[in-house]
Amino acid sequence: MSWMRMLILAAAALMAAPAVAAGGPVVTGPIPGAPPGNPASPVLEETYPFFATWLDLAASGYVEEEFYLSGVADAYATNGDKLASNVPYRTRVIVRRPVSAHDFNGSVLVEWQNVTAGYDLDALWNRRHVREGYAWVGVSAQRVGVNQLRGWSPTRYGTLDVTGAGLYLTDQLSYDIYADAARALPDLLGDLDVERVLAIGASQSAGRMTVYYNSVLPQEQPVFDGYAFIVGTAPTRVGTEPIIQVLSETDVTNPATRRPDDEVFRRWEVAGAAHSGWEGYEYRIPLSARDLGAVPVYNCTNPPLSRVPLSQVIEAAYAHLSRWVDGGAPPPSAPYLEFDGLTKVRNELGLAQGGIQLSQVAVPTALNTGSNSGASFCILLGTHRPFDEQQLDELYRNHGRYVSGVARTDNANVAAGYLLRADAQENQRAAAHSAVGRR
Repeated sequence: MSWMRMLILAAAALMAAPAVAAGGPVVTGPIPGAPPGNPASPVLEETYPFFATWLDLAASGYVEEEFYLSGVADAYATNGDKLASNVPYRTRVIVRRPVSAHDFNGSVLVEWQNVTAGYDLDALWNRRHVREGYAWVGVSAQRVGVNQLRGWSPTRYGTLDVTGAGLYLTDQLSYDIYADAARALPDLLGDLDVERVLAIGASQSAGRMTVYYNSVLPQEQPVFDGYAFIVGTAPTRVGTEPIIQVLSETDVTNPATRRPDDEVFRRWEVAGAAHSGWEGYEYRIPLSARDLGAVPVYNCTNPPLSRVPLSQVIEAAYAHLSRWVDGGAPPPSAPYLEFDGLTKVRNELGLAQGGIQLSQVAVPTALNTGSNSGASFCILLGTHRPFDEQQLDELYRNHGRYVSGVARTDNANVAAGYLLRADAQENQRAAAHSAVGRR
């Protein structure tokens, strides 16, 4: 039984009228209101959570709820120096979880919301969490995201503040606020029986989590059982809590900086995947239109948004991490992307060699890479250029050869531990219904 499970069981036994034990974070909610609402309304019940999912969660036995989280946090510099104690804050967390404990797999994914684009982004949320039975908790820990929320809906978010009334403007409170969200799980998740709590963060958020793990965590009582650092940095400190780092092709630029796998660390690199690819962009199209008034358009040097589904590998990583923190076997090590000096090795089609090779790269129908250039976020979006019919004919003499190639690759990745069986089946269904090799 993990320490977090014991903590939550003890908290549940002691809870009475107060939302949390004295001195801990205070949870208020669920906050009323649901889409399609009006964020500018002065009536709270007519507003709704920013970037509330468009997925029909109820059809899968899930619910989305938003809460206020308030309390006092310690302020830390990035080197771990404590700058202040007991600074008041008030923020929000958004929860997507199974309604029934029967549908819960026991793992909570606590995501540090990414604010690189200037607003809270649930970069690691995806539909596979519902299929696998996770509870997901998104934490608004940083000033940029919270300030955008305040302007987007003053009624719903106007009282939020993560700066200590303007005294801490570089997110010095963010580390303790993030940890407070984990401490508050007994009041955020209803009657779900939490067995393990996993900290997850992507890109800039992974960087914030790296500071937390390296410099802040040694001074505090642990609240997470394991950590997943996605498309971003990972700690250098060797701690006791297991870590898995999953990187797209975009993120691997210097092979000399790799931290080797050890008893508490695994690093996976995924060929052809982009730091920010098609799947996340496609999911957020209706959310961007609804809540921001426009969908981002990218004018890149090459056609953007790699279609290699990095989230499939990430989902496999979460499954391994859940078992690992329970005392099970560590995740398998994975081959690294191949380099010649500082240049990635590519085959005659332009596809990266080495790393985890999903069927979208090993049995390709397009050029998918982690590289691109141009304005805005182009450098992070990778490239996607479909092969023409002549190229496809040269690669696959018939449809069956293509489908069997996908199946072989996916089955090998399942056996190696880099892919879940359900995602392999999804890939194979897509291949079977495709027009590749049918001419």
